[in-house]
Amino acid sequence: MYGILINGAGWVARQHIRAYLQRSDCRIVAVNNRSEEHAVNLVKEFGLENTAIYTDFQQALQHPEIDIVSICTPQHRHCEHVLQAAAAGKHLVIEKPAATAPAELDQMQNAVTKSGVKTVVSFVLRWNPLIVMLKKMLADGVFGEPYYVEVDYMSYNGSWWVGWNEARTIEQGISASLVAGCHAVDAARWLATADPNAAAIPKEVYAISGGRRKGTTRELNPTNNTWIENAPPMEYDGLEIILTEFTNGVKAKICVNAECVMPYRFPIRIFGTKGTAIDNKIWSEFFPKQKDWIEIPVVLPDSSDVSHHPFQAEIDHFIDDCVSKNIESHCSLEDAVRSHEIVFAALECYRNRIPVVFPLNHRNISLECSTKK
Repeated sequence: MYGILINGAGWVARQHIRAYLQRSDCRIVAVNNRSEEHAVNLVKEFGLENTAIYTDFQQALQHPEIDIVSICTPQHRHCEHVLQAAAAGKHLVIEKPAATAPAELDQMQNAVTKSGVKTVVSFVLRWNPLIVMLKKMLADGVFGEPYYVEVDYMSYNGSWWVGWNEARTIEQGISASLVAGCHAVDAARWLATADPNAAAIPKEVYAISGGRRKGTTRELNPTNNTWIENAPPMEYDGLEIILTEFTNGVKAKICVNAECVMPYRFPIRIFGTKGTAIDNKIWSEFFPKQKDWIEIPVVLPDSSDVSHHPFQAEIDHFIDDCVSKNIESHCSLEDAVRSHEIVFAALECYRNRIPVVFPLNHRNISLECSTKK
């Protein structure tokens, strides 16, 4: 039986709880949150019994039954919480983005390596059924050797999301790609290699940013297609276009658009020497005499609602493969650092207007994402 500490009581914490409750070998033994009221309400909402409530993370980590901690707090607090939990010897499920600065990634990775705990970062779309299917097709050679991948994050982030007031700022959100578009960055890495257990390693990045929304106070609520006047502004560019070359030679284009007036979309395109994928439509030499696209009936990553995301598959993988069998996740903190590095390299491009070559020197990366030359 694994004892679980849920750190945070917001939107995504509920999805972690639902996933753990589906397992007979897990029990939510504690919830920690800055607001005791919110923690109490969360426990009541799920009918949790004998669950301790804390408002101090260090005290919560001293609970004797905790084995795994889900870090579901705002992104600018992830680093301190990961350092504390790793020092306490707890395995970690870390919400994305894992950190808000390269130096934080270094500190977190050092702490995890020193403690020997297992980690998974919630780039949860790796477990989306469409992406699972495409990854298997890549491994089976359906597309031949991939040479170009496109993944886009197209949404309108705003006040409809409970964490927006922190995430919209340069200080705590940093950029559109870090707040949410990093899902597209990670998916591009995952689909840029046919290796079934690995993501591609970045070699070089060039990026530009723009859009029309930064600093404006008129905001769309895409959940009901209405406009809000005098909303607090997004402080960084809403449009980012990131070009990446990986060490295996595959090229990728990632577009992060946090100001598109349309329903949420997450388009995926894979181009290989023997075939092509456009979302769930397939064209390949694998299907002789093909005369039209083959459309696979599968769940697409077509919603920004976290209840639509496959947290169950992620947490099942983490417990069954990583914690129980002592195997590192393909989406461990060590691997996820590379997805974050692409985001941070893009920020450097916006400042200097020159390509960034890997490996990165984290000390030389600036977070002045809104600066334009």
